[in-house]
Amino acid sequence: MNLLYKSTRDAEKTVTASQAILKGLADDGGLFVPVSIPKLPVSLGELKEMTYQEIAYTVMKEFLTDFTEEELKSCIAKAYDSKFDTEEIAPLAKVEDAYYLELFHGATIAFKDMALSILPHLLTTSAKKNQVKNEIVILTATSGDTGKAALAGFADVEGTKIIVFYPKNGVSRVQELQMVTQKGDNTSVVAIHGNFDNAQSGVKAMFENKELEKELNEAGYQFSSANSINIGRLVPQVVYYVYAYAKLLQNEEIAEDEEINVVVPTGNFGNILAAYYAKNMGIPIAKLICASNENKVLYDFFQTGTYDRNREFVLTTSPSMDILISSNLERLIYKISGEDARKDTDLMTELKTKGSYAITGEMKANLADFAAGYATEEQVAKTIHDVYEDTGYVMDTHTAVAATVYKAYREDSKDDRKTVIASTASPYKFAGSVMSAIDPKYKGQDDFKLIEELQKVSGTELPNAIKEIMNAEIRHNTECDVDQMEQTVKNILGVK
Repeated sequence: MNLLYKSTRDAEKTVTASQAILKGLADDGGLFVPVSIPKLPVSLGELKEMTYQEIAYTVMKEFLTDFTEEELKSCIAKAYDSKFDTEEIAPLAKVEDAYYLELFHGATIAFKDMALSILPHLLTTSAKKNQVKNEIVILTATSGDTGKAALAGFADVEGTKIIVFYPKNGVSRVQELQMVTQKGDNTSVVAIHGNFDNAQSGVKAMFENKELEKELNEAGYQFSSANSINIGRLVPQVVYYVYAYAKLLQNEEIAEDEEINVVVPTGNFGNILAAYYAKNMGIPIAKLICASNENKVLYDFFQTGTYDRNREFVLTTSPSMDILISSNLERLIYKISGEDARKDTDLMTELKTKGSYAITGEMKANLADFAAGYATEEQVAKTIHDVYEDTGYVMDTHTAVAATVYKAYREDSKDDRKTVIASTASPYKFAGSVMSAIDPKYKGQDDFKLIEELQKVSGTELPNAIKEIMNAEIRHNTECDVDQMEQTVKNILGVK
């Protein structure tokens, strides 16, 4: 069966998986969603005997039905290889009463590697399938991690260029250095004078600009996206939740068909949406617990049914979640509206014009699978400190947001189901925040000086991603104002 994709804003027009991956965003500004979420083609018992790569194929072939077996297996083999520093790709660490799904063992030590190591291969395969002659320009906004993972994935991939926008002073020093030292003749990095939402909105506006599309086409280019709005990002993320369940089964931590909970620290909503898709595929997930930092726009939405980005933007120690416009939430809104494209369009128009929207009572009732919580900066630091003191396990700031929310949820709800916490970044990426949480004496010290301390404290090996940037040359120093993003792209591409 061929699974097709439609836009959240127009249910009439369908495209194949490869066309959806190539476009990134639908022509009407909506996000591509599968016409239906496929069911797992194997039993849970069969899954537990599989490697990460085998589970990836089992899950992804159901979503990407216009890829041949050979094409998809080739993409998977190229993605999940020695770039990852553990054979399992996504190990599960049992700490106290939770299981941390470590999604940071890839080339850039953040969970974005899980999808962005395969997206370039999916995209170039899609281009061949659809006889695309233009060079593909990957246009991406980042709050810290997507940028580097996308740059690493697309560096020197033939037939592509990649341009990444990030908020100046809105990412950690390690995150910034990872981007500005990126090699590859086809890579460009631009710091904007604004926040992540400005970067994301600017990129979305370029995707929706028909005049710009025409100019680029005449120059032999076309845009595609590596942001989590691309379905080619979302599908590979579903894999690791299926894998986590299979691992728990294999390790005899759970019985077959036993329900688990999943806690995800999220700003853009893509990572938790992938867990929701895994649940819809047949993985026994009871609650999907959405964890926010002090930019708690998602927490407020789940509490009230109103999504309101009209608020102060807070810079936190978990910068990848410093987001007020959660673009992936639109896919969930579409689903809970009964797949009503007109309703979805109306709500997204309200968000754009007024900065807020309210869902109906009926839609809110369809959110029963979700719970939500948020963590303050003090709580995040305390969680890092306490878990380290009690167990010796060191987690990063984003994972600590999830761990804090998990603890509060468990105490309030008395729900004692086994729980998987998505651990989204290596503590080495945020050494300053992590070390000053473990011991206040480190406060204000240089991130790089603290990396050595972190190594001693955690007893873990220094990741390659950190070794590489220690003495790397700065290759990208372009900056621009928010209203200059389009012109900057044209300058980079040499389009007059």
